[in-house]
Amino acid sequence: MDHIFKFMSSQNTNSSQIQIPQIMALKTACVTQLSNPNNNNILLDHDDTNNNDVNPAATFINHNNNNLDQLSNDDDDNVKRSDVFRDKLAKNEFMVIGHRGTGMNLLQSPDPRMKSIKENSILAFNSAAQLNLHFLEFDVQVTKDGCPVIFHDSFIYTQDKGEIIEKRVTDLNLDEFLSYGPQRDPNRVGKPLFRKTKDGRIFEWKVEKDDYLCTLEEVFQNINHSKGFNIEFKFDDNIVYKEEELVHAIEIVLCVVSKYAKDRSIFFSSFQPDATLLVRKLQSTYPVFFLTNGGSETYTDVRRNSLDEAIKLCLTGSLNGIVAEVRSVLRNPGVIRRIKDYNLSLISYGQLNNVREVVHAQILMGVDGVIVDLVQEITEAVAEFSKKAEKDGVVREGESDDIKCSHYELSNLMKLIPNLVQL
Repeated sequence: MDHIFKFMSSQNTNSSQIQIPQIMALKTACVTQLSNPNNNNILLDHDDTNNNDVNPAATFINHNNNNLDQLSNDDDDNVKRSDVFRDKLAKNEFMVIGHRGTGMNLLQSPDPRMKSIKENSILAFNSAAQLNLHFLEFDVQVTKDGCPVIFHDSFIYTQDKGEIIEKRVTDLNLDEFLSYGPQRDPNRVGKPLFRKTKDGRIFEWKVEKDDYLCTLEEVFQNINHSKGFNIEFKFDDNIVYKEEELVHAIEIVLCVVSKYAKDRSIFFSSFQPDATLLVRKLQSTYPVFFLTNGGSETYTDVRRNSLDEAIKLCLTGSLNGIVAEVRSVLRNPGVIRRIKDYNLSLISYGQLNNVREVVHAQILMGVDGVIVDLVQEITEAVAEFSKKAEKDGVVREGESDDIKCSHYELSNLMKLIPNLVQL
């Protein structure tokens, strides 16, 4: 008897308003419209007025709230867009997502590929967009003066007279944030940029191909429209946020998305449980995923401590799926079926996703996609797997939406997983 790994079943629709790749298993995208609890929205808009005293690339002014209302109040439009998500399930194509563009920078790594292109930069996004991937993942924070910027770490570091200076990104004004690293103006010299690792070591942020820091608006305006965005709302794990603080940051980001997204494929994610619930509450146009390491670390908020808790959060908050650390999935492959039975999607992240065998294992197991650093290597590997599956007749159309694999593939998969989860 063949062993079957179930992908999500598709549903038919005739809507074609937003072009979401066919790999997105988002059966729960059509959610009940929730009202916006905050009626005092401030829309931050871009001002193209030339002004020598202000950075022309990112000047924001108060505007009306029409853009944010579009994400919240047009029920018919939202339902049509949600229907498209379900319509794109037919091919069950595996999704590859570029982590911070072409991959995160591991400055302490001897692998030059991890220090090739500056992460979370326009250069990284455009370089990744040339490859056969579906989405670009990046991290968004909001500066003190209300501008969404692309940066992963909570703190930014520089050096002055031999002393390392640390500042919180969200405590900076936009101009000060953009003053770090390479500058757009060749006549300006930026502050040297450093990075602190989890173990406390500090490295100068040196990469082979550097680029300046950027805003969310610039990403929308400068990246190929055919590539989707996985926008991660970044919040500090060590801060207990008030709801109004989360709402403030989320609404600012949503305003920029509403203005510039057009029909670009987008889904949101966050490790912050309350933030994910608020993103869903404040808009119903785009899917929302909960990010979790599935128990690799322990947090005071129990919702972050297991895949079971992640499932509960998704179900209670009408979220669309989970982005889980890959080891938590490999340790408990049976959870994949449970997640799919609840009509949720599953994407994985983590350094093990840079190993082609790990990605192949997840394809066979029914994971919907992977976030990866070695984008070129993994996109090529996935293309090879797909060709081999088609040649070998692994995928059989018309037999529900199951993926079937041979005993040989299953045997190799079972041998692989115990070794992987120890890494």
